[in-house]
Amino acid sequence: MLNSIKAMCLGVVLLLAGCLEGGPGLSNVRPGGGENEVVSGSAGEAGSKGTAALRRCAKPIGTAALSEDSSNQAILVQYGLPSSPMPLMRLLMQQSNCFRVVDRGAGLRAVQQEQALAKQGMLQGGKSHRAQLVSAKYTITPNVVFSENNAGGAGAGLATLGSFLGPLGMIAGAVAGSMKFKQAQVLLFATDNRTGVQVASATGTGKATDVGIGAGVLGTTSVGAGAWGNTNEGKVVAAAFVDAINQLVDQMQHR
Repeated sequence: MLNSIKAMCLGVVLLLAGCLEGGPGLSNVRPGGGENEVVSGSAGEAGSKGTAALRRCAKPIGTAALSEDSSNQAILVQYGLPSSPMPLMRLLMQQSNCFRVVDRGAGLRAVQQEQALAKQGMLQGGKSHRAQLVSAKYTITPNVVFSENNAGGAGAGLATLGSFLGPLGMIAGAVAGSMKFKQAQVLLFATDNRTGVQVASATGTGKATDVGIGAGVLGTTSVGAGAWGNTNEGKVVAAAFVDAINQLVDQMQHR
C-alpha cells in the first residue's frame, strides 16, 4: 500500500515539475522561447523575433568592437555563471560571420607589446613596422536580464515532497528545483563609432521549456563556450545570445 502511495506521489512530483517549466518532454533550451518578456521585440523598422538558429551571413555587415557592461558581472556570478559573457559572444559573432570583431582587449594589448618589442629591436626578422589596426565601425554592448518567476520557491517545495519518496523522489525533486532562473534575456545595443549615435538595439530570449533528468540541449544551435555549455542556466543564456544576435543582424541589414 505504501509503495502505491509513493508511486502516486512521484507521479504528482513529475507532473508539477513539467508544469513548472511550461510543457512536456526533456529539458529543451531554445532561442526565442520566452514568454512575458521584460523587453519584447527589436527596435527598428524590420524587427522580428523567435528565430531558432544562429544567423549566418555571406559577408560581414561591418567591423565591431565588443564592450562589456561590468555591472552584469556580479549578477552572472550570483547565478553560478562565468563573470563575463564576452568569450561566448565572440564565438557566436565569429560563427555567424555577420560582423568582423576587432579586439580591443587582451589581444590588442598583446599586439602593442609585440610592436614595442619590435621597436626596441628585440625580435627576430629585423624591421619594426607600425601597426595598422582595422577601425571598428560599431561598438556592440550586451546586457543580460534574468526572470526567476518563482522557479526556486516552487522547486524547493517539490524537493521537500521528493524527500518523502526515497532516492527516486529525491532525484525528481532536485531536478525540479535545480534551475536558478526560468528565463534569460539578452539586450544588445549597437553604436556608430563615427557619430556616437545608437543605431540599433535588439533583445533575445532563452527559456528552459521543461526540467527533466539529464542535461538540456541548446535547441538547434551547437554552441557551448566553456562553462556556458556545462549547465542548463548557461545554455539558457547562450540561447538568448543567439536570438539577440539574430535580431541585431536583422536590424543592421535593413539600415
